[in-house]
Amino acid sequence: MTTTDTTPTLEQRARREADRARITGALEHLAGKDLMIGLDVDGTLVDHDGAMTDPMREALQRAAQDHHVVIATGRSIGATLPIVEAAGIEHGYAVCSNGAVTVQMDPGLEGGHRVISTRVFQPGHALATLREVAPDAHYAVEMADGSFHATPGFQDASFGVRATETNLDDLMVLEAVRVVVHVPDLTPQEFSKVVAESGVHGVEYAIGWTAWLDMAAPGVSKASALEEIRERLGIDQGSTVAVGDGFNDTEMLQWAGVGVAMGQAPQGVKDVADTVTASVYEDGTVLVLGSLSDA
Repeated sequence: MTTTDTTPTLEQRARREADRARITGALEHLAGKDLMIGLDVDGTLVDHDGAMTDPMREALQRAAQDHHVVIATGRSIGATLPIVEAAGIEHGYAVCSNGAVTVQMDPGLEGGHRVISTRVFQPGHALATLREVAPDAHYAVEMADGSFHATPGFQDASFGVRATETNLDDLMVLEAVRVVVHVPDLTPQEFSKVVAESGVHGVEYAIGWTAWLDMAAPGVSKASALEEIRERLGIDQGSTVAVGDGFNDTEMLQWAGVGVAMGQAPQGVKDVADTVTASVYEDGTVLVLGSLSDA
């Protein structure tokens, strides 16, 4: 039986220290301030298999005790609440569905939370347009109550619930907080071209790591929801931090006083951030939260 040596190499340790020094330098001016921290989930708190490390869980819980930690994700309510629980956030807020749904946590409420904001839209025109250029795509509509309706065969863990199979014509008349479009046989680059050629307008969209499109109402993003929470909390704009790795995080990173991109993020995401941490596989968010807790 062989064992794997997990001891970091000199090069890995040097890179880790360089990452730590860079993050500390970017955040040191926030020492002693009451902070609001917006955190993406997939690729930021958990890897793309959905796994969270013990150091990440511990750093998250510590940060939630010291600051206003707000989970900000494309996930639905059902898939967001387990992350909120792991973070130990019993009071506070979470942003779901890329900004279309905002949840307030309170242990005194039934289920420990309540929805305080939803932004709905009519997706019919966009879906009809996309069907013309992507007839083989899978479609899902997220409703304001957290339920999902999807074309036959389309289920995903990010929904947080099992979707009700619904044909596309019936999906078009539903009122949505989010619409998901997935084309498994296309690369993200090919899908981006399809979306551009479709001329879809009147909705905001973000294409992630796969041929996957999230659509929301015009003007809705993680940043728009986080700004509403910031105003509720009375936090200074300069005392906000955001961490993310996807194109649906770019508005949030630009909105924050300090926007931090993950090490594995596409270059287009890194370009809008103020600094870059290590990758999710190296617990890059732990570096960020550790610097804020130690400040």
